[in-house]
Amino acid sequence: MKIQKKQTIGENLLYVMTWLAIILVPVLNSQMMAEMHVNFEKVLIAWRQIAPYFIIFLLHNGYLAPRLMLRRKYGKYLAGVLLLVIGVFSLVYLYEEFFPGQVPDATVADDGVVRRVSFTNLEMYWNVILGIFMCGANMGIKLIYQSIRDEQTMTELKRQNLQAEMDYLKYQINPHFFMNTLNNIHALIDIDADSAKSAVIELSKMMRYVLYDSGHARTTLDRDIQFLRNYIELMRIRYTDAVEIRIDIPEGLPMQVSIPPLLLIVFVENAFKHGVSYNRPSFIHLTLGYADGRVSATIANSRAPRTPGHRPGIGLDNVRKRLALIYGEQNYSLRIDDDAERFTVKLVIPALHA
Repeated sequence: MKIQKKQTIGENLLYVMTWLAIILVPVLNSQMMAEMHVNFEKVLIAWRQIAPYFIIFLLHNGYLAPRLMLRRKYGKYLAGVLLLVIGVFSLVYLYEEFFPGQVPDATVADDGVVRRVSFTNLEMYWNVILGIFMCGANMGIKLIYQSIRDEQTMTELKRQNLQAEMDYLKYQINPHFFMNTLNNIHALIDIDADSAKSAVIELSKMMRYVLYDSGHARTTLDRDIQFLRNYIELMRIRYTDAVEIRIDIPEGLPMQVSIPPLLLIVFVENAFKHGVSYNRPSFIHLTLGYADGRVSATIANSRAPRTPGHRPGIGLDNVRKRLALIYGEQNYSLRIDDDAERFTVKLVIPALHA
């Protein structure tokens, strides 16, 4: 994943910068400068003293830490660190014991025994302690970066899961919506063929919106309102003047603010489905507003008598879930007032920002 790759690059860059600083310290050390010239002999001696630690770091960082510690093989890891540190410095001491003449600056006693080595001016046990400390520091850095990688990976997975869930809910709405619309057109074909043709044209406009706009996380208020108008015009063809349909949009409403697509249509569709009756006067009123960075929509409709076997649709449940996923539990308001004569939905949502 991209997140893991970026974190790995950052971790490796930290190691490179650290070791470059360690390598450059002897060159920049004023004690190794003579008449503005670098004493390369002493620099090489210092680098030889650094070399065992660098070898330990490479083996620990490349093998022991990722293959043992990060895989929770703690016993093998601890044993491996001890063997690595003791083994490297034992080889250093053995090398200088048998080849003292090849090591510059080696301190040799009268009996020919090397008392100290040029790789380090410390005793064996101090080298082991420092080597273990370096491995611990390396392991600490790796654990920190691993924790960051895990956290970012979990965040990305949660985001992808939320997006997948929102897409699932949205695509549940689309077939549900088009099923009802196609049923309306089917009913018109036998009654009024010309009206059915007009309905197909309106439906094509709506499908264009669904195909090109609803796939995004947001759309402009203007486009969503136009989608609602197309739907309402489609419904007017079927219901003619039997239903009082009113849309109140105040002047100066900022049409370019962004909202999630296919939210408002659920309430309007629900109003037509459950609020229209051929036996009694019916109405559907839609009012939109905008204030303090929040879009409000009020949809009120008359109540038609419920038929036997009536089952609630999936639309309202889905829109509740979508709102919770997009805005969280506290960032939006959805109030539903249901009585015998009137059904009212009041939705207030924050405008989305890029």
